[in-house]
Amino acid sequence: MAKTGVHGAGMLCVPLFAIVYGGKLSSGLMLPLLVIADVMGVWYYHRHASFAHLKILFPWAALGVIAGSWAGNYIPEDTFRVIMAITIFASLIAMIWLELGGKEKIPDSIYLGIAAGFLGGFTSMVGNLAGTVMVIYFLSMRLPKNVFIGTTAWFFLVVNWFKVPFHIWVWHTINIDGWILALYLTPAIVLGAFLGIAFVKKMSENVYRWFIVAMTLVAAIVMLLK
Repeated sequence: MAKTGVHGAGMLCVPLFAIVYGGKLSSGLMLPLLVIADVMGVWYYHRHASFAHLKILFPWAALGVIAGSWAGNYIPEDTFRVIMAITIFASLIAMIWLELGGKEKIPDSIYLGIAAGFLGGFTSMVGNLAGTVMVIYFLSMRLPKNVFIGTTAWFFLVVNWFKVPFHIWVWHTINIDGWILALYLTPAIVLGAFLGIAFVKKMSENVYRWFIVAMTLVAAIVMLLK
């Protein structure tokens, strides 16, 4: 559901996997599930994407993944989650101020795209937490609902596949068992994707934006409690 527009649904899985397997190992175990879900998101929303934003984000996201694969060995997981949660809370306050103040959008700066891309890649590699980071960026660009979902789907399809070699050969957190688990769970992933599509269709643009803001707040709280 998270990959087809119901942002925040995936945050329920992140802490559960981390509690059972630990942070780094859980990020590797979840990755095969995520890449299959990404395919579903792109399959349905592939025509609705802002490639102008993506071409700025991708190179810097790749650098963020590389940096995260190195830094992940040194950053305490609890410290990282607290920093992320505080950053997200601050960003949410700014977003709500923009919404209530009737601002059209924040300036579409290439430097903001560079920062979002790098931070998205880094947080995706370190803790599978980039969803919230990128949601804040895309919402601040005021992308229409379907374009928002499609752009997010394309971003994570590319970034998550780019992460696979690092998890296999650098962190050694993905093996054949992870892919077998993903295949077993594919029917549930497909069902969740279609439920997400149906759920999002019923929402207007404005309701969807506030729904995403609310789910992002929930995601930040989960990070603190994890």
